[in-house]
Amino acid sequence: MSLRTPVGPHDHVQGALDAPIVLLEYGDFECPYCGEAYAEIKAVQGAMGPSLCFAFRHFPLSNAHPHAERAAEFAEAAATIGRFWEMHDILYENQRALDDRSLSRYATELGLDDALVASALGGNFSERIRRDFQGGVRSGVNGTPCLFLNGERYDGPREPESLITMMRRML
Repeated sequence: MSLRTPVGPHDHVQGALDAPIVLLEYGDFECPYCGEAYAEIKAVQGAMGPSLCFAFRHFPLSNAHPHAERAAEFAEAAATIGRFWEMHDILYENQRALDDRSLSRYATELGLDDALVASALGGNFSERIRRDFQGGVRSGVNGTPCLFLNGERYDGPREPESLITMMRRML
């Protein structure tokens, strides 16, 4: 299945958009499988360097993960001050502590002011999260993590060695 909305400047990215390989994850901050993928993707990024652009889109599975959408709200609040990736990492590294008090503490530690914390608690970033989610549904995403490599869904092994081998072949 192909990605319906190409990765672009509207996305959260690490690396150059014109890199030869673009890896997109539709993820959920409370999903344990996304937590595993977080470490795997970090390893892949380290191995691939500037050949790889990594992008993240929200796909909170709120029925299974009650804190996922609120965590995404806080990631988006952090994005407004250029700290999306720091919040992304904090959320995955603290998946067992995504209650409102913990999220507010992470936000304060990253420098979000009280107004941004209140905005995240009030759901003021839900439109962005909904847009990511709907784009995922249109692209055939039905669970997390869901990866796309250069616009094509990737359902193969996620361990770093397999991904790195495949990406090097793509180069």
